Amino acid sequence: MVVTEQSENPTESSVENPRGKGKKIVLVVGILFLSIILVVGTAAGGAFYYGKRQFEALGPSLNHEVGMYTYTLPRGRGLQEIARNLEDEGLISNAWVFRLGVMWFDAQSQLKAGEYAIPHQASMAQIMEILRQGKSILYKFTAPEGLTSSQIISLIEADETLVGAVDEIPAEGMMLPETYLFQRGTTRMELISQMTQAAHDTLERLWASRDEELPVSSPYEALILASIVEKETGLQEERPRVAAVFVNRLSRRMRLESDPTVIYGLTQGEPLGRGLRQSELKKVTPYNTYEVNGLPPTPIGNPGVESLAAVLNPPETKDLFFVANGAGGHVFATTYRQHQRNVTEWRRIEKERKKNR
Repeated sequence: MVVTEQSENPTESSVENPRGKGKKIVLVVGILFLSIILVVGTAAGGAFYYGKRQFEALGPSLNHEVGMYTYTLPRGRGLQEIARNLEDEGLISNAWVFRLGVMWFDAQSQLKAGEYAIPHQASMAQIMEILRQGKSILYKFTAPEGLTSSQIISLIEADETLVGAVDEIPAEGMMLPETYLFQRGTTRMELISQMTQAAHDTLERLWASRDEELPVSSPYEALILASIVEKETGLQEERPRVAAVFVNRLSRRMRLESDPTVIYGLTQGEPLGRGLRQSELKKVTPYNTYEVNGLPPTPIGNPGVESLAAVLNPPETKDLFFVANGAGGHVFATTYRQHQRNVTEWRRIEKERKKNR
């Protein structure tokens, strides 16, 4: 009989240890999980790299001349609609990539409405920055100095870049003639508000540094006088001297005797188309400064900065008169006798011109 040797350790057996098997399973699952992570990570990295390249690559060829393409982003558009519209316009190749790129930079709420110049083949990244910075195309509106408020409003209404109706015409003199920049979609009333605010701010600033000896008691009176200076001469270098004449006359309680004020009383500032008649010079209206003392009741146009500055700080002169010199400017005089000689010369010039027509 064969006797087998018994193991002294009762726990040892030929059966496989379950703990060892569990460790192997965990190891296999871990390796599998890590493999999945590596595969997914590699795929995600590849997708990110591909998307980044697409986002920064040159844009698609446009069916436009090389240069700038005008793109308008209306107000109230969401990112999805913006991306789809850019793709429809041929500015980007993939709306989905553009959306993800904008979201990656957390710029979806920073894209500003406006009209933009997009460079030819601009990348999605460049387009995002253009819309993000909001540097849209600016248009110009210029209001010439001396026009009445109604005349300026007519120009504003004729500007096709502006939108909306004009609800109210500002009072005479309350708009600052200047060149204003605005975006497409700006309303006419927004521009008018900008012009009236500029007039208020300019007058307030210049009034604060005025000559304290002026014969005007309020900014509005200065505005009235500046409107007369504006209509009397179109030469910038003459405005201070013309202003000095009127300041000197007011200081001496002399009537202003300004032809433009008479014309305003007759036509509300529209061109007369001819010279004033003696009957019109003698017709009493609140604006006929040949017949009434002091200033007219309102401005006769919208003066520019130069005329306002000239009135509020005129040069010291003894001039009391001026008349046209036939060369686009004026000749000044300190006495009535000297002025009469100048007037006689002006009439001679006018007579010669009529002969040569």
